[in-house]
Amino acid sequence: EHLECAWQNGFTPLTVGCPILIGDGLKGTDDVAVPVAGGEYVKEALIGRAVMDADVFLSLTHFKGHEMTGFGGAIKNIGMVCGSRAGKTDQHSNGKPSIREKKCRGCKKCQHECANGGLVFDEETKKMHVNQENCVGCGRCIGVCPKDAVEPSFGDSVDVLNYKMAEYSKAVLQGRPHFHISIVCDLSPNCDSHAETAIPIIPDVVMLAYFSPEA
Repeated sequence: EHLECAWQNGFTPLTVGCPILIGDGLKGTDDVAVPVAGGEYVKEALIGRAVMDADVFLSLTHFKGHEMTGFGGAIKNIGMVCGSRAGKTDQHSNGKPSIREKKCRGCKKCQHECANGGLVFDEETKKMHVNQENCVGCGRCIGVCPKDAVEPSFGDSVDVLNYKMAEYSKAVLQGRPHFHISIVCDLSPNCDSHAETAIPIIPDVVMLAYFSPEA
């Protein structure tokens, strides 16, 4: 489905002039445990094998809002996108949402967005519930709920998520040349991984390019 999604959005070998690869394989299981030098929250990052096989790393990022990290830029995209399926779960593991039943209208929009079986609908009460075992804390359900019935967990979860993403980014970039481009245009309030297109909160602004992702 990832390759089909890429094709539908115009990313094919014909249009981009190079192969389109899934970094952690077709099943999301082809990864490498990469030691993070000086890592405080991540000692070994689980990175897609194809990403680590590359000699040079270039990132092209659409800068936008994000419901769990405030915004998504180069570091967020490198850390989360380059992590394998298990790596993504590792980064999200500290933050799992909950449902406020009084606000839930049983529309099931959140369940449609969940790829991990983390949401269970109760046919008797017509309310959604979070399956804590399956939930990976990705936050897609938070952004899509029209009634704000899905709430993120607070405490240290968001802080830890950002720290882990930064250390995953370090694992990807350390020891090889890298360059980063961020396009600040049509700033959507939520992550681009959502199926719906939100009205931009800021129009076209600028393109940023530099040798360090934090810049």
